[in-house]
Amino acid sequence: MLGNDDWWRDAVVYQVYPRSFADANGDGMGDLEGVRQHLGYLSRLGVDAIWLSPFYTSPMADGGYDVADYRDVDPMFGTLADFDALITEAHGLGIRVVVDLVPNHSSDQHPWFKAGLRDRYVFRDRPNDWESIFGGPAWTQVEDGQWYLHLFAPEQPDLNWDNPEVRAEFRDILRFWLDRGVDGFRVDVAHGMIKADGLPDVGQKDGPQAEMLGDERVPYFDQDGVHDIYREWRPILDSYPGGRMAVAEAWVSSPERLARYVGPDELHQAFNFEFMMADFHAKSFRTVIEKSLREADLVGAPTTWVLSNHDKPRHVTRHGSLARARAATLLMLALPGSAYLYNGEELGLPEVLDLPDELRQDPAFLRRGESRDGCRVPLPWTSTGDLGWRDPWLPIPAGWAALSAQAQEDDPGSTLNLYRAALKLRKQHPALGGGTLKWLDTPKDVLAIERDPGLVVVLNTGEQPVTLDLPGEVLLSSGPLPADGTIPPDTTVWIQR
Repeated sequence: MLGNDDWWRDAVVYQVYPRSFADANGDGMGDLEGVRQHLGYLSRLGVDAIWLSPFYTSPMADGGYDVADYRDVDPMFGTLADFDALITEAHGLGIRVVVDLVPNHSSDQHPWFKAGLRDRYVFRDRPNDWESIFGGPAWTQVEDGQWYLHLFAPEQPDLNWDNPEVRAEFRDILRFWLDRGVDGFRVDVAHGMIKADGLPDVGQKDGPQAEMLGDERVPYFDQDGVHDIYREWRPILDSYPGGRMAVAEAWVSSPERLARYVGPDELHQAFNFEFMMADFHAKSFRTVIEKSLREADLVGAPTTWVLSNHDKPRHVTRHGSLARARAATLLMLALPGSAYLYNGEELGLPEVLDLPDELRQDPAFLRRGESRDGCRVPLPWTSTGDLGWRDPWLPIPAGWAALSAQAQEDDPGSTLNLYRAALKLRKQHPALGGGTLKWLDTPKDVLAIERDPGLVVVLNTGEQPVTLDLPGEVLLSSGPLPADGTIPPDTTVWIQR
């Protein structure tokens, strides 16, 4: 039984990128049956929920974020029956299922766009100066001379949310998946959908518009009208039993703007991307944690912590080493709120930086030379042969044999078993996930957080071992601890006082 309608407040959610998670039929593409077959693995890992990145019918111009049919499964991933079997088995294991919702844009192969229903998209006679997030103009001209807006790839035309038919369609899409038992939605580009009246120019700026989205508002993101949409959605979520929820992917200009997405009449959570972008240094982490907790207090909802996802380089590479990644993970899992994991991070996978250009499929690479493919390489399951895949859609580095789930299964010091131990303690310990936070005085390169009742979390980001007067039992450490009681560099320790 799942129980607990407030499960999302301190849940550990595991993001499954279906194409790269597990392949059940041997065609080189991950699929829903592959996910279902590995639910036991996810249960042993200790996660509370999985978030499925898009598995809908799609030409895959942007990894499935170009949806052609919001109510069906792409044959690449299986069938609706496969989805139903997955959700039934997941629930039987106590794992909730969150699905991606992509409301800002559809595929250009969506029946509406193919039928020329232009009033359901953003068309105009002349383009303005808006730029695509993937690079280049955000407008493409059609045969009769009009232009349509696509804030992402040309294959992803923006929907016109001023049209009541668009709003009604997505209310129905929500109900379709809620009726099938999904526990929540991750809302893609949650700050999109509504554009400023008249579609005004952004104006002259230094550098690409996309680089400024976190610094100031632009006419196509974070418009006040977007909140009317979420106020339409919340009663639908609340009308279903079991704590159905929604989490926003929203890039906005201030904590106050982000707080507006979360509340009893809008969405339940918004992703905390600043923690993911923090430097591996005590001051940087502390600054982000304090700011994030202040943001959460604004709306009375817990924050969400994340270190990696399908859009950013894996944190092993971003922070510079596996030791640092493990230390950052133990810090994250000790913070109040919920935590989102990205598939494969529990294996300590690094970013793949040497993929051949001809194999990269990210539209951002094709338009501006920046690729997210390196964090989307399929997961290694076995330590021999094909590492659990037959001709995977992106090549798996041979060196990942040592990082495979099979290779790490029985190694008590493996990253996989570190995650398992941390998630088990998080479930058992009342100070983890919930509770309060108090900063302790430490040297400048060290963080020490006391979590009520009596749990202290220490992270050493410096270059030298440190000795702290913190007597107690070491519950878990991200790396080996010497017998002299010091905490080595790049190490996090959980201590029960």
